[in-house]
Amino acid sequence: MRLHRLTLRAFGPFAGTEHVDFDALSTGGLFLLHGATGAGKTSVLDAVCYALYGAVPGARQTSRGRVRLRSDHAAPTDPTEVVLELTVGGRRLEITRRPEQSRPKIRGGGTTVDKAQTLLREHHAATGEWRALSRSHQEIGEEVRGLLGMSRDQFCQVVLLPQGDFARFLRSGAEERAQLLGRLFDTTRFTAVERHLSDERALAQQALRSADDKLLALTHRMWQAVAEEGGRSAAGPALSPPPEAAPGEAGLADAVLEWAALAREHTAERAERSRVARADAEAAGAAARQELAELAETARRQHRHADAVARARRLADAAEERERLRQALARCRAAEQVVPLLRLRDTAATEHRAAEHAERAARAALPADHRDAAGEHLITAEHQARTRLGGLAAARRAAERADHLTTELARLERQSEVDEAQLAEAEQWLADWPALHEELRCRVADSQEAAADVTRLTAELDTARQRTHAAAERDRLTGELAAAETELLRLREAAATTRDHWLDHRERRLVGIAAELAAHLNPGEPCGVCGSLDHPAPAAESAGHVGRADEDRALAEHRAAEQRREAAQRDLDDLHRRQLSAAERAGDGSLAELRSQADRLTTELAAAQHAADQAGPARQALERAEREYHARLAAQREAGDRVAAHTSRREALLGERHALTAEFDGLSPAGGGGGGVAERAEALARLADALAAAAVAGERARAAADRAKEADARLDDALWRAGFHSAAEATAALLPEARQRETQRRLDEWQGEERALATEFADERLRAAAELPPVDLPSAEARAALAERRLRAADTAAAAADAAHRALTHLSREATAGARAVAPLRRRADRISGLAALTAGTSSENSRRMRLESYVLAARLEQVAAAAGVRLHRMSGGRYTLVHSDELAAHGARSGLGLHVVDAWTGRERDTATLSGGETFSASLALALGLADVVAEEAGGARLDTLFVDEGFGTLDEETLEEVLSVLDALRERDRSVGIVSHVAELRLRVPAQLEVVKHRHGSTLRHRV
Repeated sequence: MRLHRLTLRAFGPFAGTEHVDFDALSTGGLFLLHGATGAGKTSVLDAVCYALYGAVPGARQTSRGRVRLRSDHAAPTDPTEVVLELTVGGRRLEITRRPEQSRPKIRGGGTTVDKAQTLLREHHAATGEWRALSRSHQEIGEEVRGLLGMSRDQFCQVVLLPQGDFARFLRSGAEERAQLLGRLFDTTRFTAVERHLSDERALAQQALRSADDKLLALTHRMWQAVAEEGGRSAAGPALSPPPEAAPGEAGLADAVLEWAALAREHTAERAERSRVARADAEAAGAAARQELAELAETARRQHRHADAVARARRLADAAEERERLRQALARCRAAEQVVPLLRLRDTAATEHRAAEHAERAARAALPADHRDAAGEHLITAEHQARTRLGGLAAARRAAERADHLTTELARLERQSEVDEAQLAEAEQWLADWPALHEELRCRVADSQEAAADVTRLTAELDTARQRTHAAAERDRLTGELAAAETELLRLREAAATTRDHWLDHRERRLVGIAAELAAHLNPGEPCGVCGSLDHPAPAAESAGHVGRADEDRALAEHRAAEQRREAAQRDLDDLHRRQLSAAERAGDGSLAELRSQADRLTTELAAAQHAADQAGPARQALERAEREYHARLAAQREAGDRVAAHTSRREALLGERHALTAEFDGLSPAGGGGGGVAERAEALARLADALAAAAVAGERARAAADRAKEADARLDDALWRAGFHSAAEATAALLPEARQRETQRRLDEWQGEERALATEFADERLRAAAELPPVDLPSAEARAALAERRLRAADTAAAAADAAHRALTHLSREATAGARAVAPLRRRADRISGLAALTAGTSSENSRRMRLESYVLAARLEQVAAAAGVRLHRMSGGRYTLVHSDELAAHGARSGLGLHVVDAWTGRERDTATLSGGETFSASLALALGLADVVAEEAGGARLDTLFVDEGFGTLDEETLEEVLSVLDALRERDRSVGIVSHVAELRLRVPAQLEVVKHRHGSTLRHRV
């Protein structure tokens, strides 16, 4: 197996896309993988293992068996991906794996989960193309394992060579070494032999136990038959069969018959013990049920507290987002106050540009000497033109013009008075605007606060109503519980009475059982008890004799009473559970207090709802007032513009009229020549009109410029007050209405969660439960179930304690036959048990306590030690050699998996645990390389062209480091490339080909040095 290229994307500590060119790194045979601690050196090896097997090395799995592959630094839209190109089995393959991961949805908000993906491609040298082979995880996994011939554990031990594991392997015991070697070598067939022998031993012992149980069952049936044929075993002493009875051994039947006689003598004593045992079991069952109920309640409170802690942690994690949303919403609302002024500024700017355009158009129509003149000059020039035109028209027309000017001045005066009145009204309304605006804003804010209170009070009212309902149910169930306890007490007394009645009948029947047996005796027929054919003195029924029917009737009455008691007990337990549940949901308050609290919350909710209903009208009133404000502001501006225009116009008209009056007498009719005068008058009229239009356009342009400046000033002031540096910033702060509602909803939800968590953490019972150790509820349930089973067993034993035996002779013959059948089964079980113990290493004949699997693994370890010893001998300068040891371990431990080193300097063999840190590293490296050779050979001779050695070089001195590097360098002779994973600075000078992992704040990157 040779690695060519590795591509990582959003994997582990690598936020972006990183590439590893193993071909370039492997040119010199050795290459160094180094970087700062925590940069991600091991993550490169994890990526190789993940690409091949779909999982990282087992030592780096989490406690839940999973490991986080996705980089925390990656962007949400960047998928996690590993691509590995390698040659194995003469085939060049490319494996692409993507784990299951979340990403933002393409449409809408939230995230979606992409399933894990795997792709296997093969490169065809003839065509130079990559062809897809499979997208199935299972097929690709089987293909890779088949080509490599190794499992993931074997690959991690053979190719990645984790030195820490082999250092522990050197110091570990036989069991730990067996676990590692068992994972690396296929010893399942030997384990199967051990398991087969163990199963055969279990079957033989089961057959022997079955035969013994049959014999014991016969004896037990004899004891059962004392009271009633076919009855079950009663509590009390039982007579076991004679131990180690040989086939045909005399005395077994006598022993059984003797036991039967003793059983009859102890019947009364067993019955009394059964009653005591039942009472003890009932008390133990009640205690176990009480313990279970208390532990269940504690577990529920611990779960609630843990859930509250988790919710609080999630709320704390969202604090930054919460503050960001709150600030965004506040800036949006501040920007909404600036928007009208933005529109006003844009309108004024538009009007200003239009006025300037009109002025330029009007001046373009003027002669060149008037185009750039000031407005006053234009008015003067117009007047002069009009004067010259009047002189041409005649004195009559001058007089008419003067009259017209007087009329126009009067009209302007009236219009000015109207405009000044409108201006004063607008200024008065605008002076009252700040107070009105603040009042309307307060109304809107109050209604919004009331809406928030409605949400809070609704939740509190729902909780209060639930607690009130629970309190009512709690009080009702408390009354039912008292009645149920009284009824249960009555039924217990009734059951005890029927039990005493039944026991009295059974005792009286046992006293007269001889008469029942005698009733079935016939002359010449054998006795069912002693087998005698003579019946010299049959027992007769005494006065008050109780028959079997009477006893059965009394037993039936007792069982019916017990069933009624058990039903009442179940009903009482159910009532108790329901009452505890209702009390927990209701809390500590009384029903009256909870109802009062619910009524108070209902009143507060109605008031808050009424206030919240005013939100719409208040907002509409504010919007209407703002529209009127802007209208008044525009009216004020327009009225001011008209007043200024009228004043300018009036002054112009007054000047013109004065000029006409002064020159009235000097005007004379125009000279002769009708055609020339007409043309000159028409030109003067056009000039006068153009001058007037240009003057008016210039005045309008100046007025528009003033309005634009005023709008800019007001906008700048509003931006400063709202906290914005520019109009673009205010516009950017605006949010859509839907987003504003969503933001407010999320903020309200967070606030509600805070209140709910405060309520949870304020509960003293939850805090007290959280301080307790975690409740082992399954154990308590098991104890309660065990106590219940013991109670039922005690009831059964008590009911069967008075049974009588009827066929002791027949059962004795069966017991004798059963004893003869046990012996051959015992001999077979002994033989199989001895063989199973021998293979399991527990037999005394196995002096080294080696299991069959350990024996095979010892042979493998001997091969590994031989291969590792050669390398260690070279690494240590000829001093150490690693050898396998099968000497007997101390304190009875298992042997056969020992490792020793032979010290050539002393000629002694000693344990690997005595090596120093650097020597241990050399030994573990030699062991890892030797194990790689043996496992590769075990896997079918698969060639391993790429190996990695992980850490440990820092413990070596300079000379030993040189020896170790020479051994690793020798691997190149077989065309291998070895990657050294280390942060030792000395190696950077000795190994030129390097792959450096550079740690950054926003994720690690890879850097090649070849």
